[in-house]
Amino acid sequence: MAPWLLIFFLTPILEMYLLIEVGSTIGTLPTIALVMLTAVIGVALLRRQGLATLTRGLGRLQRGEVPAQEMAEGILLAISGALLLTPGFVTDAVGFAFLLPASRVVIARRLLSKVTIIGAQSAAGPEPTIIEGEFNQRPDSTDGPDGTPPN
Repeated sequence: MAPWLLIFFLTPILEMYLLIEVGSTIGTLPTIALVMLTAVIGVALLRRQGLATLTRGLGRLQRGEVPAQEMAEGILLAISGALLLTPGFVTDAVGFAFLLPASRVVIARRLLSKVTIIGAQSAAGPEPTIIEGEFNQRPDSTDGPDGTPPN
C-alpha cells in the first residue's frame, strides 16, 4: 500500500481518537474552542508568513533570479493553511511545522533538492546561432541578365 494512501486513511482515525481523548479530559466546549483557536492563530500567522514570502519572491524576480525557494515555501504555506483549517490536533501540528520559517525553509530545500530548476535564461531556450558574413543575391531564372526582374 502506498504511504500516502496509508496516511490518508490513518490521519482521520488518529484525529478522531485525539479529539475524543482531549474532549474527555478537558470537556467538549474547551476542545472545540482549542481547535478553533489554533485555526485562528494559524490563519493570522499564515497571512504574515505568506506576505513575507511573496515579498522575498518578488524581490528575487526583480533582480532577475528564479524564486524557486520562495515558490516551494509558498506551496508549503498553502498546504499549511489547508491543514490549519482542518479540525484536529495532528493536522494543526503539521500545519504549524510548515508555517514556522525554520522548519519550512528546511522542508522547502529538501523538496528543491529533488527537482531540476531551469534558470531564467535557459527558460527562453538556447542562444541563437549567429553566422556573420556577406551575401550576394543570385539571379533567379525569371530575372534578367543583370538580376533585375523583366518588365
